[in-house]
Amino acid sequence: MIAEIGRRFKIRGVAMASEIVQIVLIATTLIFALMAAGLDDILFAALSLGGMSICLGGLYWTMNAPYVGLFQMLIYGGAVVVLFVSVIMFVRSEEIE
Repeated sequence: MIAEIGRRFKIRGVAMASEIVQIVLIATTLIFALMAAGLDDILFAALSLGGMSICLGGLYWTMNAPYVGLFQMLIYGGAVVVLFVSVIMFVRSEEIE
């Protein structure tokens, strides 16, 4: 009887920790999304988009979709944001000269 209660408590504790991580990731994703849409500096907006993509990949990972989360982090969080930032830096260097 006590062992069964202990198992239930541990399972509930793990589920609660996972839910807390998901809530934190959702809140962080929303903050990054609002920053990406609302910032005036386009470089910081692109970096916020990268942060949002990484947090969204982590959210996919916690929902038992590790391949989708990994691709989200690598392709959008890495490659697309690096492309955006490099284009922004090239355009800014031409505007200064």
